[in-house]
Amino acid sequence: MSDPESDAPDADDGPAVVLLDVMPNGRPDDDRPQYRKSPVAYGLGTDAFGLYELALEEGADVSVSDRIALDGPAVGRYHEVSFDDLTRNAAAEIEYAAEAIVEGDEERFVDFYNEAGPITLRLHQLNLLPGIGKQLRNKVLDERKRRPFESFEEISERVTGLHRPKEVIVERIVEEIREEDLKYRRFVGYEE
Repeated sequence: MSDPESDAPDADDGPAVVLLDVMPNGRPDDDRPQYRKSPVAYGLGTDAFGLYELALEEGADVSVSDRIALDGPAVGRYHEVSFDDLTRNAAAEIEYAAEAIVEGDEERFVDFYNEAGPITLRLHQLNLLPGIGKQLRNKVLDERKRRPFESFEEISERVTGLHRPKEVIVERIVEEIREEDLKYRRFVGYEE
């Protein structure tokens, strides 16, 4: 596996993905002869957490957890897929890929804690996060009024009861990817 951070400059050109599964010999359910199959990969988009199937160029040197540009030289073409279209290996890697994306762009997700607002009169965006109820939400709101959060570490230090703010975000992202019928989405398919 390569370091996702070292591949990041390559991914700054446009939309990027973190690879979930790489199949250098093509899809296993493809009945064509081996010489007609092209390498295929599945990836998780870094911006709106879309799932993609990528047709890789011959000889593309990529592996699981690499961050690559969708419009880069390794990708021939790509299209969006649903969670049910993924291989078992790709589905198992989603949590790790989401965590790598959140770690790589910590400021964006800390800003969620700083800027999250109400959805309805009775529901707040912070309540969408697993384990955050009314009391914990109010603690976050009170602390961010004093001054904005700078990091996940600072959130867990200043808000008693919220010990894993990064993991809570990752859990919500994974839930939004896996569940198609959620009423409210804040990360998957969400464009700012």
